Amino acid sequence: MNLASLVTRTRVSVNNSLSSDHILIGGRKVDQSSSARISTFLDIIRKRAGSNSYADVETMNNFPSGSGIASSASGFAALALAGTHAYGLELDEAGLSRLARRGSGSACRSIPTGFVEWHQGVSDDDSYANSIAPPDHWPLVDLVVIVDPAPKHIGSTEGHHLASTSPLQAARVADTPRRLDLCRRGILDRDFETFASLVEQDCLMMHAVMMTSRPPLLYWKPATLEVMHLITSLRRSGKPVCFTIDAGANVHVLTTVDHQTSVLSELQNIPSIQSILISTPGTGAQLVEAD
Repeated sequence: MNLASLVTRTRVSVNNSLSSDHILIGGRKVDQSSSARISTFLDIIRKRAGSNSYADVETMNNFPSGSGIASSASGFAALALAGTHAYGLELDEAGLSRLARRGSGSACRSIPTGFVEWHQGVSDDDSYANSIAPPDHWPLVDLVVIVDPAPKHIGSTEGHHLASTSPLQAARVADTPRRLDLCRRGILDRDFETFASLVEQDCLMMHAVMMTSRPPLLYWKPATLEVMHLITSLRRSGKPVCFTIDAGANVHVLTTVDHQTSVLSELQNIPSIQSILISTPGTGAQLVEAD
């Protein structure tokens, strides 16, 4: 589910006078590792465009970066669209999704609009994402609970490399088609109970893999568990609400718009929560007028 209120804005300008890419994230120069990752991605675009020119890149999120709220996905989707536009390439949605995936796998899902499915595929040609429903298909709301806005100590890319060291990973991967099919049907049928059970199961399976990798990845904070217990209790009481957690400590709490106020009120009783970002389903990557 793409989010309307959590946004990455990226500007790419080709600059023939540069001897390397000039990259600012949030108004600051980035470290060498991040810079190399972005420049390597731009090299893919440059090769397709037949260009040797470097670029000025400015990107900014209105939500914490590197803290497990899909900033890499949002960032590389925005970079794919802004970068191809700057270098004069025109790609269709599937092409942009395939390109964004080269920067961050989950970025392919941030290209299409609304509720999105990533097709696993067997090659670059058929591994991309497409929209399965528009934003207004289902009036859900994501209450993004920030318990720790700081960047993670181990990023998602390194975490992916560790997944194969867990004895649970093979079972998780083998069961993916079943979970995906049920989740898709839950979304299309607007069946919250089915949707919620699959979202939480998938989340807990992913974190079980991380916790049993070598070395283990323990992202959760005490407040993470407080939120999980609260949401479990609220759903048992009959509220349509569930949680999911990316590779980090922060929690996405999903509910319907009709129950947003009551769920938000319950969350605000947890004193260790830093902030709560609120979003409904939104569009994917879009070109906008420069300020």
